[in-house]
Amino acid sequence: MEINYIIGYFLAVLVGITLGLIGSGGSILSVPVLVYIMGIEPILATAYSLFVVGTTALVGGFQKAVQKLVDFKKVLLFGVPTISAVFLTRKFIVPAIPDVIFTTPTFTLHKSVLIMVVFAVVMISASIRMIKPIKEKIINDDAKLNYFRIIVQGLFIGLVAGFVGAGGGFLIIPALLFLAKTPMKMAVGTSLFIVAIQSLIGFVGDIRPDQIIDWKVVLIFTGCSIIGVFIGNYLSKKIDGDKLKTGFGWFVLAMGIYILVKELIFS
Repeated sequence: MEINYIIGYFLAVLVGITLGLIGSGGSILSVPVLVYIMGIEPILATAYSLFVVGTTALVGGFQKAVQKLVDFKKVLLFGVPTISAVFLTRKFIVPAIPDVIFTTPTFTLHKSVLIMVVFAVVMISASIRMIKPIKEKIINDDAKLNYFRIIVQGLFIGLVAGFVGAGGGFLIIPALLFLAKTPMKMAVGTSLFIVAIQSLIGFVGDIRPDQIIDWKVVLIFTGCSIIGVFIGNYLSKKIDGDKLKTGFGWFVLAMGIYILVKELIFS
């Protein structure tokens, strides 16, 4: 086994730990690991990420459900529009984008570069949300929910998640807090279930006859990530989630800037 794959599987454990601790950030780590460490082509890496994060989040979600930290009504409320948007994006929008977006005498924008650039922008946006303190909304009053805004937000999250191969937890958690008035701990568990369902359905929408999936790599990476989610769920009882979220936000910001510079200047 190549050393870069061993490193990638080790980092897969961190993907799971992140999901177990803060309910998001799995794809933010998994896609760069798959692309830059393991050398997997970006479009295929986003498909792998959807399976890895979806399966890992599902395991983490069941753990949270046992602890009664999942609001299944809000899983359905956010899940239906989000899942629909992810599936349609992976099935129709991503395949419809040409391999060469545009070209000039000095620069050619390829589809794979566009996906990584958009991913970097999403990472930077997510990092700002993580670094910025979130005041927890503890009033859980379904009568005051703005259902139209929730559905629109769900469609947007699904579109972004489907395009970059991310679970969208970093967008779902603020939406659960501010739009659905969900307490933070409940938002983490609820987010895991939404991420799991939309990621796995997005992966199904991504399967095509010309798509060759290395199941050995995907399943080993997923297994390591699942180990991580058990560790993360245990650590969540010991570590202050707000401090962890802020520290991880700075790391994500650095990663996003690195990817942006690499793809636009050194690619």
